[in-house]
Amino acid sequence: MRSKGLVVLAGVLAAVLVAGLTAGWALGNGRGGDAGEVAAGYFAAWSEGDLEEMREFVADPPPDFAAQHRALSRGLMINSIALEPRPVVRSGQGAAQAGFTVTRSVAGHGSWSFTSRLRLGRVDGRWRVLWSPGTLYPGLKGAGRWTLRQVRVPAVTLVARDGGALPEDGPLAPYLAGITDRLGREDEQTGWAIELRDDGGAPQRVKLFGVEKGEKIRTTLDRRVQAAAEKAAAASTSGRAAVIAVRPSSGEVLAVADGLGGLGAFLGLYPPGSTFKVVVAGALIADGAGPGTGVDCPASVVTAQRTIHNDEDHALGRTTLRDAFAASCNTTFARLAVERLGAAKLAASARRFGFGTRIAPGVDAAQGNFPDPRGGAELAEAGIGQGRVQASPLLMASAAAAVADGSWRAPRLLAPKLIREGGGATPEPRRVPAASALGTLMRAVVTGGTAAGAGLPAGTAGKTGTAEFGGGRSHAWFIGYRDDLAFSVFVEAGGSGPKVAAPLAARFLKAVR
Repeated sequence: MRSKGLVVLAGVLAAVLVAGLTAGWALGNGRGGDAGEVAAGYFAAWSEGDLEEMREFVADPPPDFAAQHRALSRGLMINSIALEPRPVVRSGQGAAQAGFTVTRSVAGHGSWSFTSRLRLGRVDGRWRVLWSPGTLYPGLKGAGRWTLRQVRVPAVTLVARDGGALPEDGPLAPYLAGITDRLGREDEQTGWAIELRDDGGAPQRVKLFGVEKGEKIRTTLDRRVQAAAEKAAAASTSGRAAVIAVRPSSGEVLAVADGLGGLGAFLGLYPPGSTFKVVVAGALIADGAGPGTGVDCPASVVTAQRTIHNDEDHALGRTTLRDAFAASCNTTFARLAVERLGAAKLAASARRFGFGTRIAPGVDAAQGNFPDPRGGAELAEAGIGQGRVQASPLLMASAAAAVADGSWRAPRLLAPKLIREGGGATPEPRRVPAASALGTLMRAVVTGGTAAGAGLPAGTAGKTGTAEFGGGRSHAWFIGYRDDLAFSVFVEAGGSGPKVAAPLAARFLKAVR
């Protein structure tokens, strides 16, 4: 028993001695020194590929610490690694960081370099490396899966207005493909790509080999506005929705969230319903009317042998143009189209708002239709955006932009020079008479009219539309502007413009803010 106890005691003493020696060696190698010594020790171990030694410098290393490093090296067939550390910089009480550049040689393909940073902090009184997956690769949040595969890369890359990347899939995909086709730059190159799946997520391309730098072409798209538009369109539960945003001062298309399929928001033609009252009101103002001009708004009216009803047969009686517009009185606008304006004045206003004009935004787009009315009944229907009047969501966004700016400008996704290269042309701007008076009417829609309950932010001006089509169904519309941002919201077979489209517009504008 005594000899066995001595053996146990000797073993304990040996363990203590080994631990003491290890602790002393660790202190000498920077594990317990200052932040600079710890960083130097970590980088030295990393340069040697000693993962176990690296682990000793880390506070609470994850169980798969070594596995994550090996996954990158093996997945990409790394031949060698070179590190260029920079001095440690204190970033707070008990916190520091050291920037570094890491260069890996990828077998048969070349070098891959990027910069990152090593975070350090005091843990239990000692400086330690505060490791996360982002230490291995910037932005990495979980266990990365790394692969090297052959890819085909277009010779041209379309980017946002700020030069940032645009999503390659989703509602923008048909538009980006259409732009590339129009420009005639669809050639592709073959190369190799490093791809990363972050904790099982979608693959991200982080490096290309064997591909010449492709031409980057800036579009007019704004990534922040695009994200807000997509979020709003996806919130529709009533049908397929589109949200288009345009900059009034230039005609630049800032966002295309198209849930209609393909290029539906540019090529699809629909009756604009009461949103066309912006065009009718524009004709009335050009003819001498104003927001305070007296008009009648009965529940129904017979004009040119056509009976027109207001929604739910509401009536205002004798009122003003402003209030009739805000309440979307069909009876008012149908009668004025027939009895005051006539076909020629209404057609002239439609042309000022882009109807009948070939537009070339950078992809295929339909031109809005305002056919010559074949009689008084058709003219009455045209006065409320029905009958043979047709428009795309893109065109109606440009109509709202025309009120905001005072001139209609052809919407475009590219610089005018590039549109000309693609075989298109940008029409000259067209002045909209007394646009400020139209803005007064559109603000009244939001403050006290059909869109008053939609939750639109202050400063928004707009017009609702509920456009009837076959089978007693209706499309939902809302067009408008706020500051230098104009938009149209369209929900195919969505029903009520005030109840469906206007709340989506509110969601969009709040997301943009």
